Amino acid sequence: MTLPPDTVAHAFAQSAARFGARPILAVLPETAGIYGIAAGETSYAQAQERIDGQRAAYAAAGYGHGHRVGLLLENRPAFFWHWFALNGLGVSVVPINADLRAAELEYLIAHSEIALAVALPQRHDTLRAAARAAGRPMQVMGADSSPPPALVAAPLAGQPITLRSECALLYTSGTTGRPKGCILPNRYFLHAGEWYAGIGGLAQLHIGEERMLTPLPLVHMNAMAYSTLAMVLTGGCLIPLDRFHPRTWWASVRASRATVVHYLGVMPAMLMKAAATAADRQHRVRFGFGAGVDRSLHAPFEERFGFPLLEAWAMTETGAGAVVIANREPRHVGTSCFGREGDDVEVQLVADSGRPAGVDVPGELLVRHAGADPRAGFFAGYLKDPSATDEAWAGGWFHTGDIVRRGADGQLHFIDRRKNVIRRSGENISAVEVESVLLQHPRVQAAAVSAVPDAVRGDEVLACIVSDGVAADAVSRRAAASDIVQWCLARLAYYKAPGYVAFVDGLPLTTSQKVQRGELRALAASLVGQPQCIDTCAMKRRSA
Repeated sequence: MTLPPDTVAHAFAQSAARFGARPILAVLPETAGIYGIAAGETSYAQAQERIDGQRAAYAAAGYGHGHRVGLLLENRPAFFWHWFALNGLGVSVVPINADLRAAELEYLIAHSEIALAVALPQRHDTLRAAARAAGRPMQVMGADSSPPPALVAAPLAGQPITLRSECALLYTSGTTGRPKGCILPNRYFLHAGEWYAGIGGLAQLHIGEERMLTPLPLVHMNAMAYSTLAMVLTGGCLIPLDRFHPRTWWASVRASRATVVHYLGVMPAMLMKAAATAADRQHRVRFGFGAGVDRSLHAPFEERFGFPLLEAWAMTETGAGAVVIANREPRHVGTSCFGREGDDVEVQLVADSGRPAGVDVPGELLVRHAGADPRAGFFAGYLKDPSATDEAWAGGWFHTGDIVRRGADGQLHFIDRRKNVIRRSGENISAVEVESVLLQHPRVQAAAVSAVPDAVRGDEVLACIVSDGVAADAVSRRAAASDIVQWCLARLAYYKAPGYVAFVDGLPLTTSQKVQRGELRALAASLVGQPQCIDTCAMKRRSA
């Protein structure tokens, strides 16, 4: 009798024994060219051999239960081999977004206390400098290097590695302050894979047959938990792209023989801009899994390309402990419907009055897992922030901050986010984090950041700036805006920098001098297109 897996590494080893010759990973020629690696497929057996070798090297270097290791490898195959090797030793991995810059890296390194970073060679010096600035002893190595000896003994050496052992630490932007580190145990990942493998309906996965294409980054839970573990547990093949390329997307879909694709709302909008062709339905895709498709494009996309976009809801914190998906009809296409909770999830919608929200009445979404353990499948908590964890779980329910309505037939429809988070192309951006960087600029007296609508990206970042050093003429304003955005680009990931810089005389403040976020949103919306508002979107470019 085969025992159920208690770690991600254990689950992969079981699948390797079962599906040995079948492919677990495929790298397309385009992705290989961008990354400078070999194209082709890796079988489960080949992957397990690499993982075993890497695990032995880490063990010999003294890495073990309780250590944390950062992975700055983007969507390269090496990410998986290092993750599974470390997981087998009880080492937690901390995925590092390659777009992060100095201040962000300093915070992540100090907060997570990673002992080692496995990173792209061109980022080694930046990581070492960030570690020095953070006052943390941290070593750096390449994906193909031998691990340096661990500087300290494994904190939990001798303790059993279990379902509840930390598997990964993922950072997610909160409503205020710095990003929070979500502690994700083994059971978080295994539950995500088991949920996906078993939901059926329009999202049915067939054992040993699926080929799942994802352009989403492994620093997020969608690709790292859902896509990866679903393929591992069903013997499927994962096809990670470096990112979404609209012009070559359908060529990648066809070349990969993908049966499932993962998407963000921005992707259908871009794909629908291209002229329709006779090849639009020439693919093997049965369904897309994602969230945030534009309501007006949902039905036209499905009609044109011939497969359903299954809208789902989850958060990094909830994992699959409270995921909901519209994988059965009626899906109410074009209404931001993400389905109805299953028997393993409990939902409450709470109106502004604090009372339960009635039919079609917006309310905050509160969730928990059904049964004896309401936190099953969820994150274990926020690292070094038990008060924030307790606040999120107030009253025994996880408070999502998302505003949702329930239709008469019980289906849930997403409305908006209450939290002060800007959602740009699938990335959560904390306004307070951006404001903190802006306020360090010598010409900025006061700053407040808000989201403004963007037809392609969902939201764009607009910064309201109070500065007495900006002249009234357009040339001076544009020069000042450019300088401010360059300042941000040197300190933040490119997507967090302002896409608009508006120079204002003052900010909407409360009597206690806090920004009135509601009034700020209204002000920001009125500023776009005005002379004092400079469009800086063209400056926001991913670094080569």
